[in-house]
Amino acid sequence: MIKDKVQQLAKDYHQDTVAIRRHLHQHPELSYQEEQTGRYIAGQLSSMGIPHEHGVADNGVVGLIHGRNGSSKVVALRADIDALPIAEANQVPYKSKNEGIMHACGHDVHTSSLLGAARILNELRDAFDGTIKLIFQPAEERLPGGASIMIKEGVLENPKPRGILGQHVHPPLEVGKIGLKSGKYMASADELYMTVTGKGGHAALPHDGVDPIVIAAHIITALQQIASRNADPAMPTVLTFGHIASTGGATNVIPNEVKLKGTFRTMDETWRFKAHQRMKKMAEGIAESMGGRCELDIQVGYPALINHDALTHKVKSWAVEYLGPENVVDLPIRMTAEDFAYYSQEMPACFYRLGTGNPAKGITSPIHTNTFDVDEDCLALSTGLMAWLALKELEA
Repeated sequence: MIKDKVQQLAKDYHQDTVAIRRHLHQHPELSYQEEQTGRYIAGQLSSMGIPHEHGVADNGVVGLIHGRNGSSKVVALRADIDALPIAEANQVPYKSKNEGIMHACGHDVHTSSLLGAARILNELRDAFDGTIKLIFQPAEERLPGGASIMIKEGVLENPKPRGILGQHVHPPLEVGKIGLKSGKYMASADELYMTVTGKGGHAALPHDGVDPIVIAAHIITALQQIASRNADPAMPTVLTFGHIASTGGATNVIPNEVKLKGTFRTMDETWRFKAHQRMKKMAEGIAESMGGRCELDIQVGYPALINHDALTHKVKSWAVEYLGPENVVDLPIRMTAEDFAYYSQEMPACFYRLGTGNPAKGITSPIHTNTFDVDEDCLALSTGLMAWLALKELEA
């Protein structure tokens, strides 16, 4: 059976996949700077004899595995390749060698998994009809997102996939399991940059100035009405300010200016942009009413990620067939964001979660932390499952 072959190849190649993951983990590169990572991926594909293009969206790589009758059907598999500006605290042999940069979001796992899946699929290319497109995407972590750039450069054309699959590490889920959710799954994510201007002066004489800190406090409190009073209760909405700083303020000095940074997230595109207008109007109006001025710059980020219902239901059934029903779980919506969402806006897409945690081994740290790591047993599952899903979608 083809499933048995896939599972055996994933097991046979496991140590090689681990070695690839560890190389990538030791040499992380930030968004839009993944030059060596792109070259490494291209070199791996060359060693497999897989035709590819290097330099898509600068550092991205796109490969093609042609089966029999390669033009009949096309399915795409995607992995992101960039890292985060985090200094790794783990004391492991494969610790990051690039100071202040770390694969703290598991993109080394995503990339090595796709390379491992590519190796399996390439070996089985005489056993399936169609073509598998391999998308190694840069710059997932920073706007405007590498997915949007690759799409503009035609990554979803020539040949055009019928659907696209992607995965993401998930520490809360134990190794050996995957999780997914059909429909609305992850939120849109917009960045908020606010400047509140007043008139500085002595802190003991507030009546002689216009305190921008007090104005900012009123604005922060009032804007929470966007989520608590304006949003439909059925529409998940998050508004958070994570940074506030004044220019020239002190214990006895009222500053002239306060700057804030935040995020706005939701699941509905119509409500998203309506909320933008309300936030601007509310913030500007409050500041003006208090004698100050407010400028709110909303940088539109990734859209909501929508898992295609039919494709996701198929993926779930195929995953159950591959892993067993006890290892495939349903997940709730997440207010985190992913630029895989851009692909989901263009064609049927399924983005699922790969279990990487193992409390018995002390592997429990969340993503985006300096102690994040994975149980590398996940790499035997991730490579085989991704290859299996691609084969099943080509058969469907």
